[in-house]
Amino acid sequence: MNQHAKLKIGHSACPHDCPSTCALEVELLDGNRIGRVHGAKANTYTSGVVCAKVARYADRVHHPDRLLKPLVRSGGKGEGAWKESSWEAALDLVAEKFIAAEAKYGSETVWPYFYAGTMGLVQRDGIERLRHAKKYSGFFGSICTNLAWTGWMMGAGALRGPDPREMAKSDCVVIWGTNAVVTQVNVMSHATRARKERGAKIVVVDIYDNATMKQADLGLVLKPGTDGALACAVMHVLFRDGLADRAYLEKYTDDPRGLEGHLKTRTPEWAAAITGLTVTEIEAFAHLVGTTKKTYFRLGYGFARQRNGSVNMHAVSCIAAVTGAWQHEGGGAFHSNSGIFKLNQDVLEGTAMRDPKVRYLDHSRIGPVLTGAEDALYGGPPVTAMLIQNTNPANVAPEQRLVKQGFLREDLFTCVHEQFMTDTAKLADVVLPATMFLEHDDIYKGGGNQHITLGPKLIEPPEGPRTNHYVNEELGKRLGVGDRPGFGLTEREHIDIILGKRGIGSFDSLKQQKWVDLQPDFDDAHFINGFGHADKKFHFRANWTGQAAPGRPPKSMGLFGPVERLPEFPDHVDLIEVADEEHPFRLTTSPARNFLNSTFAETPVSKAKEGRPELLLHPEDAAALGIEDGGRVEVGNRRGDLVLHAKLFDGVKRGVVVAEGIWPNSAHERGEGINVLTGADAPAPYGGAAFHDNKVWLRAL
Repeated sequence: MNQHAKLKIGHSACPHDCPSTCALEVELLDGNRIGRVHGAKANTYTSGVVCAKVARYADRVHHPDRLLKPLVRSGGKGEGAWKESSWEAALDLVAEKFIAAEAKYGSETVWPYFYAGTMGLVQRDGIERLRHAKKYSGFFGSICTNLAWTGWMMGAGALRGPDPREMAKSDCVVIWGTNAVVTQVNVMSHATRARKERGAKIVVVDIYDNATMKQADLGLVLKPGTDGALACAVMHVLFRDGLADRAYLEKYTDDPRGLEGHLKTRTPEWAAAITGLTVTEIEAFAHLVGTTKKTYFRLGYGFARQRNGSVNMHAVSCIAAVTGAWQHEGGGAFHSNSGIFKLNQDVLEGTAMRDPKVRYLDHSRIGPVLTGAEDALYGGPPVTAMLIQNTNPANVAPEQRLVKQGFLREDLFTCVHEQFMTDTAKLADVVLPATMFLEHDDIYKGGGNQHITLGPKLIEPPEGPRTNHYVNEELGKRLGVGDRPGFGLTEREHIDIILGKRGIGSFDSLKQQKWVDLQPDFDDAHFINGFGHADKKFHFRANWTGQAAPGRPPKSMGLFGPVERLPEFPDHVDLIEVADEEHPFRLTTSPARNFLNSTFAETPVSKAKEGRPELLLHPEDAAALGIEDGGRVEVGNRRGDLVLHAKLFDGVKRGVVVAEGIWPNSAHERGEGINVLTGADAPAPYGGAAFHDNKVWLRAL
């Protein structure tokens, strides 16, 4: 019997912001401590595989720097002077400050702010119940999915796709715009199984020679923001060389003739000049997918995090319609299954109490919001009180200098509920210690797969940390809404309601099953019964202003960005920050293997493996600027500047630089992080954050 088999094993789900949402087997050493974390072998998507950073989760749970006591600021903002408090006194203070802010400016001056530090539905989304009950400012959660989902919906009209496990049955897997080895390891499990068992080819399209590219049979390194040009040239070749499935196009798409005519000038030569790829590379890729019916396009988020990201996503998703790959098991395009779950969270979020007259504020534009930009406040009062859960905006949000400037305002009161003293917690007035996922009950849904997975409480937390649910409930009582609908229920009761409304059991039944598979049948998943639009067609003609999408902003916010420049058919459009004479380089802020956004940057093994903040730079660019390998390099634009260490790397195009990972601001020489350089302007048409779309200058130090 192996050691793992002798241990007591608890079952859970990874709570982090990753499409894999791995089903987990957790070694339970006793009632308070865990050992290694493993992927659940019985879960057909996880298939026993989990990323290394989650495997060593004990490093986070039992970290000596975890927050254990409520803290109240005792010095100037950001100075790091704190005094310990009881939970009762800390929550009383938060409620008192919220009530005072509301008395001065009205309820919209309070902005509860949260995101995906946990993807557990109860602990993440319960803050909305407090918001709606109190009529606090709305939260337009835009930072992650908007650009990608908007582009996908323009074509497919529904947020679902072929079973991700079908990658293992494919003859060609195209991994486009996601460094899956680093960010969703299970994609690689299924893709490499297809190669091993079927001789399938793996194609990787990305902006640098990363860990996933090294697994590819065909790797295409292009310039950031040019994916739409590559997609158009591929489709041009498919039509030109008789590789388009014309019968499929006539039955399932809106205007194949219009598309073909539009693409006449989108030649491989045209795309080569834009993308930096060779004509030979483009032709080879087009012929591979055009002659391999069972091609599975696995489309990530990364290539959509440009100002033209929605256009790119739409263009790339069109290729599978031109080839007719959707018709085949192991074929088609997949971005997310988030549309299949259809969970009713009305009680949890208190949606019956939502007042449509209350303004929304854009999550990604927290810097402009907190510094009083008129276009960010939508005619309402300044934000003077915040409750922050599950996110670290002083580190991860765009235009970091504005964000920090806002948090340092003397008239802003901020309560941060956190597990560690993050960059945001350092700027707060009250810091409350939070539990971790193994220390509370919750449920999770996997956008990159098809499972709803239970994450029951497996160990007791240290004395001190409390759940998000507890904080929201206790504040509800103190703020006079604790008797409103949805309050007064336990986490398990909320889970019972959510599962019961969907007809998939209860907390107890899911604890026995561990997960529920909600993958639609083949005909729905492959859109054989029609796509999600009213006409049941895949749309080559994008309705950029009228299409419904999960991340579409409320009507009160309107549309964002230069909508008039969005193309009718798939195309390349320079909505991006094109390099210019003053800013000759394009910077992307790509994920690091051992971090997940700002999480895991506190654990010793992850920090040691990543080393230090670096800038990947082509050797010829470095030579032209007199920059040596390992040398200090200043990188900047109109938003700010910071210092990184150069890492010479010929796996990028000239003129492109890559900074991997969101390091804590304090890990950088000047105490400012990479998001000093990223922009908070909302891209067309439905907003988002263009983290990989930055023009910059460099100089040796």
